Amino acid sequence: MPMEIRLGDEISLDEVLAIYRANEWSSADKPDRLLAALRSSETLVTARRDGKLVGLANAISDGHLVVYFPHVLVHPDHHGEGVGKQLMHAMMERYEDFHQRCLISDFGAVAFYQRLGFTRSSDMVPMWIYQGDDH
Repeated sequence: MPMEIRLGDEISLDEVLAIYRANEWSSADKPDRLLAALRSSETLVTARRDGKLVGLANAISDGHLVVYFPHVLVHPDHHGEGVGKQLMHAMMERYEDFHQRCLISDFGAVAFYQRLGFTRSSDMVPMWIYQGDDH
């Protein structure tokens, strides 16, 4: 079945929660804020099969130099099918001329992002104040 990658797609709360809960992300515990955050992102890319949302990625950016990719999720039923790769290719194309493209990766996804050209910084340390309980 063919997959459709959409830029700026409309998303519903139910379909977003299905993916976040299937991946056990605590963002699903704040549904209204999660949906608002995704809709407010500078860029939202979705992957759909037969109209069903199977993946999404969003970007927050200053619009000129720096972009951050906070969420890249694929429903576990579709892991290993190239969905995440297509979502990230769409993002990398959109932001190809930016000075800094960054993300924070779970340990299990590091190799995936390395295959897309991301590298670990040798002279920087990721830091955050995090209010969730999963990542």
